[in-house]
Amino acid sequence: MLPYEVQGTPDARVEIVRAANRFRTDTDWLESRHSFSFGHHYDAANTHFGLLLVNNDDVVAPGTGFETHPHRDMEIVTWVLSGQLVHQDSQGHAGVIYPGLAQRMSAGTGILHSEKNDAYRLLGGDPGSDPVHFVQMWVVPDESAARPGYEQLEIPDAMLRSGLVPVASGMSRDAGTAAIRIGQRHAALMVARLAPGEAVHIPDAPFVHLFVAAGSVDLEGSGRLDTGDAARLTGGGGRRVTASAGAADGSDGAEVLVWEMHARLAA
Repeated sequence: MLPYEVQGTPDARVEIVRAANRFRTDTDWLESRHSFSFGHHYDAANTHFGLLLVNNDDVVAPGTGFETHPHRDMEIVTWVLSGQLVHQDSQGHAGVIYPGLAQRMSAGTGILHSEKNDAYRLLGGDPGSDPVHFVQMWVVPDESAARPGYEQLEIPDAMLRSGLVPVASGMSRDAGTAAIRIGQRHAALMVARLAPGEAVHIPDAPFVHLFVAAGSVDLEGSGRLDTGDAARLTGGGGRRVTASAGAADGSDGAEVLVWEMHARLAA
């Protein structure tokens, strides 16, 4: 077992993390914004929240990407916001991930994979000039040294516009839903695409991570959150999240990614 602990209801707290205050990695092919310590960016006070260790907001230039690299003992969920991302791994999986297609890779005992903005290589056609924008999230699994695995599933746009939809979950209550399965029974990722004025309610859980992937929202009791902003809610379920019009990124409405977690990494 990995060192995490089931958490009861902690004292209520909301921490707002603004997009501009995230760690940044900028190269000639990558713009990456890290919600937590990642790579050479380290802050002992900001290593994780609940079970979530990584929430990377990445933009990869066309024809480039992450070359083959290893992972182990991690549940990795990728959600594309725009463009196309090509995944290939040492277990023989290869495919193109696009908006609305949820992907999970269980690293387990060890897996090698690459992620590139070169879909033309598999699909044919011109290389194109569009970047790919995606959010990649890592949570710790229930057990270490599990068998590596992979799953992807398309979530219909109409479903995503009907409220918070589980797109990746290990929770028993989500068995048989549209969600892909992750090897962490105390966590679920939900996504909603909201028109201006539409609202959803934050799940009632000890730890909830709200990330505004696009647009802007009003978080009840905490005010406006814009693209790239996040709220870390401890013991604060049930708050209303309402999409706004006229977001700073030029969009109306919002797309939000919400992690519901009923455990945390052990101290």
